[in-house]
Formats: sequence, C-alpha cells, structure tokens
Amino acid sequence: MKRGKKYADAAKLIDREVQYDTAEAISLVKKSAYAKFDETIEAHIRLGVDGRHADQQVRGAVVLPHGTGKTVRVLVFAKGDKVAEAEAAGADFVGGEELIPKIQNEGWFEFDVVVATPDMMGVVGRLGRVLGPKGLMPNPKAGTVTMDVAKAISDIKAGKIEYRLDKTNIIHVPVGKASFSEEQLTDNFRTLIEAIVKARPAAAKGQYLRSVTLASTMGPGIKLNTAKLS
Repeated sequence: MKRGKKYADAAKLIDREVQYDTAEAISLVKKSAYAKFDETIEAHIRLGVDGRHADQQVRGAVVLPHGTGKTVRVLVFAKGDKVAEAEAAGADFVGGEELIPKIQNEGWFEFDVVVATPDMMGVVGRLGRVLGPKGLMPNPKAGTVTMDVAKAISDIKAGKIEYRLDKTNIIHVPVGKASFSEEQLTDNFRTLIEAIVKARPAAAKGQYLRSVTLASTMGPGIKLNTAKLS
C-alpha cells in the first residue's frame, strides 16, 4: 500500500523495534497525527485468549474520564413511561416496533449506540441480523439492556465505550482525539487498560496482554511495552 509523504514523515518519528512506555507513546501518537481534521486516537489490544470459547470471551464497557471527543447519537427502544425518561435524559431517538422497518428496509442507521429496556428485547431481537454485524446490538454486559435508561444514556454521553474481541482476538477502541492533552489521553488509556485487565477470563492462560498499539486515524502504529501495563 503506497503511503504519502506526510505518513512517511510521521513514521520517521517512531522506531518500530521499540516498545514505548505509555507517556512516550501518547506523546508520539499526538505528534504523528498529521491530518487536517481532528484525528481519533485508537488503541488496538491483542489478548492471549481464544474468543471462540465462551469462557474466554472478553466484553464490557467503561466510561472514559474525558470522553471520546465524539458526539454520540443514542437510539433507545422503550415503551410506557420509559419513553419520557429516555427523552428527558437526552436520547437522540426513542421508539419501538415502528422503527423495525425503518432500520431493516430503509437502511436507517443515524445512531451510534442502541439502548433497550429488557421488555423490548423481543422486538430488538428481530434486528439481530442487521445490528449484530455492526456491533450495535444491545447487551446486558455493556449496560445497554437496562431499565435504568437515564443512567445508560448519561454514561454513554459522558464517554462510555464498549470493548469486545474481534475474530482475531483484538480489541479496537477509541481513547480520544489528537486535540486532547497528553494527560487526558493518558487518563483515558489507563482507565481502558485497567478495565480490560480486570475483565481477564479465569480460563485465560499465559500472557494476557499480547500486544498493545496506539495509532491516530491516519498515522502509524506505536507499540507499547505490555510488561508495564498489566
């Protein structure tokens, strides 16, 4: 894949043979974000687990202390007095059965997170095939299936992110924006790592944090020293 001059200049800042400590990696990831827009800083965490086994799944959610820097649009599936509660808490969209054809047939996806009350999961379940592959299916472990919709919305708007393994046992999550200060990015990153270490399955053997890389949207990856993280 051919890269541009700006990428090449950014890559020169980083020694690919070195595993950096957190402070240095965050300083470098900010310096290597060269795009004209405010790039997202992402963490890519490879775990020593096999996600094909149910007892080695790693999934959860954590509120980043400084948020993600992104405005998150929340869709809530609710009925009765929970509709008003969701609206009052700042949900961007609230509805029920009537939203099924809009999402299924019209391809409407103007939302980033889906929250549902447990009594609506029968309805939401019918959207499994379209929401599942996009990582949008509500899940009790992530706190997105709950009767306390106000708290769920408040947490999400405050910077709650969901983390889960992909098919290659890697977690990909945002930890902020290039415009964040080094302190804000460090706080967010450490909060995320602590949550993932705490979520270690009992069945996981050997080294848990296999590799951790930080990268901006357009910039090169920066490897971290995993021994100093766990």
